[in-house]
Amino acid sequence: MTRIMSWNVNGIRAIVKKDFFRQIDALQADVLCLQETKAQVDQVEDALKDLDGYHVFANHAERKGYSGVAILSKEQPLSVNTDMGIEEHDNEGRVLCAEFPDFYVVSVYTPNAGNGLARLDYRKQWDIDFRNYITQLERKKPVVVCGDLNVAHQPIDIARPKSNYNKTAGYTQVEIDGMSAHLENGLVDTFRAQHPDEVKYSWWSYRGGARQKNIGWRLDYVLVSESLYPQIKEAFILNEYEGSDHCPVGVLIE
Repeated sequence: MTRIMSWNVNGIRAIVKKDFFRQIDALQADVLCLQETKAQVDQVEDALKDLDGYHVFANHAERKGYSGVAILSKEQPLSVNTDMGIEEHDNEGRVLCAEFPDFYVVSVYTPNAGNGLARLDYRKQWDIDFRNYITQLERKKPVVVCGDLNVAHQPIDIARPKSNYNKTAGYTQVEIDGMSAHLENGLVDTFRAQHPDEVKYSWWSYRGGARQKNIGWRLDYVLVSESLYPQIKEAFILNEYEGSDHCPVGVLIE
């Protein structure tokens, strides 16, 4: 069994000051993808220098303290590559890919459409380019996409769909269509495939006691190539883990 997990940590240097190392032990992930590290590669390595048992890989944005992804792996990957090869996207450090014998694991932090949906057009292009990137990988072997995809795909994935639809970043038709296109292109939303009717969120605003009231969004996903989906024994969201405004999500692969 291989346990692959994803967690938007909302700042690696902040979360390591909490209970993060003990939480990593409890997660028992073979591969742990992190998003929104908000740190340069050397700062990620320094923050995790006392973590035993994992190889650490990271990618960062040109803008310091912004975006950033990482992959922690017990097994040494065959190769690790950063970015999609498109300068417009690559300067934000949002993609990291580790190759293993049977599949690729991609840690991704999809751009937010922004206040007033100012980046919605950029986000639309991102989804197209990321989909093409995944298609290229799939020509070689199946892909596991882990990350904060910054979209609630269906009404079940957001506590207040009506008041947010086409008004709030993460729940516009453009973003929903982008996610649908990923699935139509051969990726499977593992949690929703296994739990079609379960209401469970992975992100809550820090405002207004949203987490205590469970007024949340499901923004974090593990998507897998259709050819790999039969090997997914379990897909889960771990609401009990705190330390970030997101919680971990993951899969167990046979």
